[in-house]
Amino acid sequence: MTITNRLPHPLIPLNSPEATLENVGGKALNLAKLVQASFPVPTGFTIPTVVYCEFVVKNDLNRVIGRALRSIDPNSVQDISAASAEIRMQFTNGTLPANFYEDLQSAWRWLGAGPMAVRSSATAEDLPGLSFAGQQDTFLNVEGAAALLDAVVACWASLWTARAIGYRQRSGISHQDVALAVVVQAMVPSEASGVLFTANPLTGLRSETVIDATLGLGEALVGGQVEPDHYEVDTYTGGITHKLLGSKATIITAKTGGGVTAQQGDASAMQAIPDELILELARIGTDIEGLLNSPQDIE
Repeated sequence: MTITNRLPHPLIPLNSPEATLENVGGKALNLAKLVQASFPVPTGFTIPTVVYCEFVVKNDLNRVIGRALRSIDPNSVQDISAASAEIRMQFTNGTLPANFYEDLQSAWRWLGAGPMAVRSSATAEDLPGLSFAGQQDTFLNVEGAAALLDAVVACWASLWTARAIGYRQRSGISHQDVALAVVVQAMVPSEASGVLFTANPLTGLRSETVIDATLGLGEALVGGQVEPDHYEVDTYTGGITHKLLGSKATIITAKTGGGVTAQQGDASAMQAIPDELILELARIGTDIEGLLNSPQDIE
């Protein structure tokens, strides 16, 4: 895709060296590192944390958050869920920063005016010793600037899911010290999706790459809604050592006009990705681990 215009300030291209944990969050920072190292990453941009913070200040949401969390029992699921619902409702009803929608329209055109994946990227994310996976929202096959705006606000609000609130409290992370950026990328209508682990998550072996893969988009896989294929690769010899085909019974695909749809059926006789792609992905995973200097899980 040829991009001829510039992103409006303060939006940040995904390949920008300006990316830091503080301004784009953990997910976007790692994506920026991959882009800068020439790994294949869909084109995109980040709505930095400064825009989230401006939205919070404009709508006096710190007061709302403080009031909702002040008297909750951190061990009560009901209390945390009620606080989450109150906070997220106020986000949904908030007033946008000046000119933000116009900036999003320009950014949507900059990206090619096609379908998008809209992903949350929190500052307390992808940190050593902590796992924030799945706590904030992702929206796939978002079409049009108006739908993009709705998805961005929903991502901001998802910093305050009950799961995220409870995890931060148990991990000793101050709610006032977190903020959220949003990554917007060109949507890839994938025939298969998966998650790759450069170390075996069950055994801890650094010599084994593990790939779980399914058909269609990866939403059902990361949400634990589908039994995927499971492949293991010996990182040192480059050979596939184990394969177990899952039922892959739920297949998520993009809908015309935006959003996704789920189809049901038994695909256990079909391998989600061929052997040559399994080996290529394992090699890419090893290269990414070398770049980031630690074991990785990669969508």
